[in-house]
Amino acid sequence: MLLLFLLSLLNFNPSLCLKLCSFNVRSFGETKIARPEVVDAVVKIISRCDIMLLMEIKDNKNRVCPLLVEKLTSHLKEPEEEYRCIASQRLGRNSYKEQYIFIYRQHLVSVKQTYQYPDTQPGDEDVFSREPFVIWFQSPKTAVNEFAIIPLHTTPDTAVREIDELYDVYLDVKQRWETENFIFMGDFNAGCSYVPLKHWKNIRLRTDSEFIWLIGDKNDTTVKSSTNCPYDRIVVSGQKLIHAVVPHSANIFDFQKDFQMTEEQALGVSDHFPIEFDSKSSNEPDFNDDYLT
Repeated sequence: MLLLFLLSLLNFNPSLCLKLCSFNVRSFGETKIARPEVVDAVVKIISRCDIMLLMEIKDNKNRVCPLLVEKLTSHLKEPEEEYRCIASQRLGRNSYKEQYIFIYRQHLVSVKQTYQYPDTQPGDEDVFSREPFVIWFQSPKTAVNEFAIIPLHTTPDTAVREIDELYDVYLDVKQRWETENFIFMGDFNAGCSYVPLKHWKNIRLRTDSEFIWLIGDKNDTTVKSSTNCPYDRIVVSGQKLIHAVVPHSANIFDFQKDFQMTEEQALGVSDHFPIEFDSKSSNEPDFNDDYLT
C-alpha cells in the first residue's frame, strides 16, 4: 500500500512510456519471408516496441508490411492496439534497392507527416546510398507530444560522409516542420574500420553538443561473436526530448540470448541486434539527466 501511495504521489505511469527501436533485419525479402522461424523471431522482436524502424527490407512485391502487421495483430488481446506500417519507396543508386519500414502501435502514436529527403543539395548531391525517409510522429500520451525520426542505413565505405550529412537533413527538416525534437537512428556502420577514431571530428552530429548519442562507442551491436562493433546508433536532439529519455533505457536487445538461440540460428535472423530506448510518459517526473548507459 505504501508503494502504491508513493507511486500515486509521483504520478508515475511506466505503461505510457514509449519504446522506440531500430533493427537491421539483413536482407529481409522473399527468402526470409519463406522461413516461418525467422518471421516469428522478427515478429517477437517488433512486438517489444511501440515504434520499430526496420532496415534492409528487400521486397519488390510489397509483402513485408502486410505480413508483419497481420502476424503482430493476430497476437493482440485488444483490437484497438492494432499495428500500422509505413514504408519508403525502394531506395538505391542502381539495381540494388532497400526500403525503410516503420511499424507502430496506432493507439499510442500516429503519423503527422512523412518526407522523403531528396538528397539534391547543390554541390553535395547524392551523398546517401539510401536517402532518409523521415516520419513526424504525434504521441499525445507521452512527455514529448511530437518528434521526427530520421533513419539511416549507410554504405560502410561512405559511412563518415553519410553520418555527417545527417546534419544537413536535420536543418532541412527543422525548417520544413515546426519541431525541435529529433531522433536519428539506424545502421550507421558507425564503428570499427568504417568510422576510425580520427574521423569523428568530421561528423557534425558528433561534434555539436546539441546531439546526444545514446548508444556508445564501446557497445557491440553485432551478432557474430568474432566482431565487436557499435554499428547501430541512436542520437537524440531537442531539450524536451533529451529530458524525456528514461535513464539507462538505451539498450542493445540480445535476442540470441533472450530467445535461447545458437549463434547460427541468430544469424539466420540478422547479423545485427536491435537497439532501443524508452521515452517517458507525460506524467513521469524528471528524476535526473543521466541519459547514457
